[in-house]
Amino acid sequence: MRRPFTVLVLLAAAAPLGAQPTLRERLGTLFTFGTCGQPLCLDVGTEHGNHYVPGLSQGNSTVIAFVTEAIAKSSSSLPISATSSGATYSIVGGLPVRSSTSAGPIFAERAQTLGRGRFFISTNVTGISYSTLNGVPLDNLQLNFSHQDVGAPGLGDPLFENDIVRLRMSLDLDLLMAAISATYGLTDEIDIGVAVPFTRVSMRGTTVAQIDPFGQGSPHFFGGTPEAPVLRASSSVEATSSGLGDVVARMKVNLGQGPKYGVAMLLEARLATGDEENLLGAGATSARAVGVAAAQYGNFSVHANGGYLVRTGELQNDAVLATVGFDNLMAPWATFALSMISEWSVGAEKLLLPGPIQIQFPFPRTVESTSIPTRKEDRLEASAGVKFSLRGGTVLMINGTAPMRRASLQPDFIWTTGLEFSF
Repeated sequence: MRRPFTVLVLLAAAAPLGAQPTLRERLGTLFTFGTCGQPLCLDVGTEHGNHYVPGLSQGNSTVIAFVTEAIAKSSSSLPISATSSGATYSIVGGLPVRSSTSAGPIFAERAQTLGRGRFFISTNVTGISYSTLNGVPLDNLQLNFSHQDVGAPGLGDPLFENDIVRLRMSLDLDLLMAAISATYGLTDEIDIGVAVPFTRVSMRGTTVAQIDPFGQGSPHFFGGTPEAPVLRASSSVEATSSGLGDVVARMKVNLGQGPKYGVAMLLEARLATGDEENLLGAGATSARAVGVAAAQYGNFSVHANGGYLVRTGELQNDAVLATVGFDNLMAPWATFALSMISEWSVGAEKLLLPGPIQIQFPFPRTVESTSIPTRKEDRLEASAGVKFSLRGGTVLMINGTAPMRRASLQPDFIWTTGLEFSF
């Protein structure tokens, strides 16, 4: 029972040291080979050494931007917990009357509010090991870099402009987030709350680059001599960052509550408090407004949430949100909760993949820039968990979430556990 609190303390204490390279910078070193010290700079000692550096901008937009934006967005948009749990109460004839029987949903919102003067406190720990980027395994990302166009307009003249640097990347990315949240019943119909996450991101990666010369006597190589060129090089990185994530402020207003049915509105803002350069936050504020409808039939409750998410980040799309689910009191001490959580991106994607490389001479040909496909960032996840009511009003929560659609950066499974307490 004490483990979530222990992890929370460890994450809060493990702040990154000053003057250390950020995770964004460390990710960029996967493109650096040899002793040149610059990404995609070849150790050939001539003007040819920098001719692939402009091509790195494609790699930046494909991998560095894609991965860093996806990690930062993921760490800042993970659902923390519902704003209330356990028993909720309404005032009838001046006395508190229990308005729910189960311990409530885990990530979906129910319509009931806590009740005037009541508190809800929770601490959750969530673990993620990312596995795919737009459906492509993270251990097999492929990128191709083209030569700078230095001769006649159109790649391929001179002939050495046909040389391609092919890069294979393997990434291992893990995220551990511990969050403490508190909600207070300001009135019988209004709850206000805050959630403070602490995040740890671990990254391990390797790259292998291969120069694919088009003809004899290519001037491009990572080392050696023109007679004995080194055409293959590798790089690796291992780094972590820890610290405060994006703090969440929220308010829920119960618009109407009867014995069986209820409706509410949830307003939530995620503040840009996490370090964007170390992938601990999205780097921009976001806000969502969610309508909540719920129905209760004895020990069985259903929930439907729908709303809109506004993101202010330059490379981040707004989204339409929809969540449906139920929770059921299986025993006086156990509640089962199931939800389908979705997020549908609005408008054209702002973070674009590069197009294919077009080579014109000595004959037209096309080389794909990356193995990562273009895919709209729509998310659909299934979440199932159990809440166990312990002594003193404490609730133990265990939950698992699995993606149903592969888009952006995704794991195969997300686990969450935590403790909740109402008083």
